[in-house]
Amino acid sequence: MTVSSAEPGSPDDGTPTPMPGTYALAAQQPGTWAIIGPHGERVTFGELGQTVNRLANALVSLGLKPGDAVATMQRNGLSHFEVILACTQVGLVVVPVNTHLTPAEASYIIGDSGARAVFATHDLAALLAPVRDSLPEHLFSVGGENEGVLAVPGWAGYAALVASGSPEPPAQRVAGMVMPYTSGTSGRPKGVRRTIPPVDPELVINGLLPFLTRFGFRAYKGVHLVCAPLYHSAPLTFSLNLLHMGHTLVVHERFDAAAVLAAIGEHGITSTQIVPTHVHRLLGLPPEVKAAHDTSSLEIVLVAGAPFPVHEKQALLDWLGPVVWEYLAATEGVSSIVSPQEAIEHPGTVGRPVPGMVVLLDDDGNEVPAGEAGTIWFQTGLARFEYHGDPEKTEKAVRQDGLATVGDIGRLDADGYLYLLDRRSDLIISGGVNVYPAEVEQRLLTHPRVADAAVIGLPDPDWGARVTAIVELRDGSQGSDELAAELDRHCKAELAAQKCPRRYEFRAELPRTPTGKLLRRTLREELIG
Repeated sequence: MTVSSAEPGSPDDGTPTPMPGTYALAAQQPGTWAIIGPHGERVTFGELGQTVNRLANALVSLGLKPGDAVATMQRNGLSHFEVILACTQVGLVVVPVNTHLTPAEASYIIGDSGARAVFATHDLAALLAPVRDSLPEHLFSVGGENEGVLAVPGWAGYAALVASGSPEPPAQRVAGMVMPYTSGTSGRPKGVRRTIPPVDPELVINGLLPFLTRFGFRAYKGVHLVCAPLYHSAPLTFSLNLLHMGHTLVVHERFDAAAVLAAIGEHGITSTQIVPTHVHRLLGLPPEVKAAHDTSSLEIVLVAGAPFPVHEKQALLDWLGPVVWEYLAATEGVSSIVSPQEAIEHPGTVGRPVPGMVVLLDDDGNEVPAGEAGTIWFQTGLARFEYHGDPEKTEKAVRQDGLATVGDIGRLDADGYLYLLDRRSDLIISGGVNVYPAEVEQRLLTHPRVADAAVIGLPDPDWGARVTAIVELRDGSQGSDELAAELDRHCKAELAAQKCPRRYEFRAELPRTPTGKLLRRTLREELIG
């Protein structure tokens, strides 16, 4: 069955229709489907609005107030959106937590954010048992409730919390925000926090309207497929804001190439957000599988999160038509956007930034001429950010004039088109997931046989980059498969699986400069050949 959304009257002068916001849509079009969940569950905007109001009022009743943080460690589903919409209607700060983190890693983020409440999918709540004493007072297990019996001892039930609140709009509505966590070379994640004035949620909702309309998104028109994890900034930002636009969301729990194709035809999907690894898997489907599904409803396919190989981008354009948009961004902000037409005319570019919005600077802060490499600095405008609890890192990344950087290196051509040369010298992007070498190296160095360690990313046709460890042993031995397996177990005991090396190499000595700086590029060149 194809899902469609009615479009109220809109201006004829080309002016974008304002984003009504999910809260207003509950009254404007209560019978329109808002979300279709991973297991076929459906909720209308009217039903969603009532649940969100109930949850928001319940949180206020707990004593939470504007500025307080709430962590959510949930798999993709309806409740993930309910929690975020409720919190951001009463001024709370939502902290999404990666569902693949170990208990210790999750506990660090929850504690660092100062979260006063945690929502977790019931099986993930159970996994947090070893760090229960470090968690805040208010803990809510989502799902797993059976006739009032809680699935997780010590955690209250999510459904009961929702039922305790009034379905009426909260008495004091004020905009909240999402504070995602991202890491740096220190290996410790930091929250990216923006300052939002005490205004109505609808005012903040429409702040992203100019950005969304650049891709061609319009209010009330669209069905968006969510097939990437919602703890990542990009999938969450687009899906949440398209919901505010009045689009219907079709939510998958995880990415599955064949299921994505089937959903496009079944629901009349008009847009989706994916990473290059997803593209690789879609292109790798058998021809008969591709031919079996209708993709003609697609209007906008957003790709970001890692370097996008030119040949695969062209292959996707050849298959789906001129609907593939790419953008260069990080949790901290957006540097550039490239349309399908520009991608065809300027292969490899990540877009032509508006003059003054992106500047390439050398290490001394001087602007570099066209054709030369420089650090990419982007204008944050009114959306200035800071790293939560880390003023030193904020000072290095954000200038007084509003320009900010995440360390990406690029060049501008004579026509103003931006080309990405490297994404933060040490960062590994594997399957669209950021892996920070310092964190993995620190874990390896805790093994009694490891004297030194380097972690790098090597090209991988499926994942984009394969996390690889080069290890120097204390006894000078050459290592073995058995030791590699032992190191793998050692890493997995404390790190999320996607951070752990997929390949181990052993060296008598790692290349370093006289000052001790690890020469990662030398190792990459050696191993790539």
